[in-house]
Amino acid sequence: VQLQASGGGLVQPGGSLRLSCVASGFAFSSEKMKWFRQVPGDDLEWVATITSDSTHRIYAGAVKDRFTISRDNTKNALYLQMDELKREDTAMYYCGLNPDEKGQGTQVTVSS
Repeated sequence: VQLQASGGGLVQPGGSLRLSCVASGFAFSSEKMKWFRQVPGDDLEWVATITSDSTHRIYAGAVKDRFTISRDNTKNALYLQMDELKREDTAMYYCGLNPDEKGQGTQVTVSS
């Protein structure tokens, strides 16, 4: 399983970012996929899940109505559109199948 997230960066509060994740080494189109995030010193936090066919999406309460998870099975790609970003969204973001199968993360920093 190989997963590589990208698209992070520094953004002001209220701004937007779109994270991408490219997957390989497994049947991506058959798997439910997730985004996680982690702040140094804290536990890994689940952010969002999307089913293999995109029919169902669920979100953590802290990001619901601000973040949108999506995927493109033709590209083995997973996305996270993050709008109305808050300082507390600052974290390393990971894509993965589960907490033990996730790739290298991408840092998101929300600061003025």
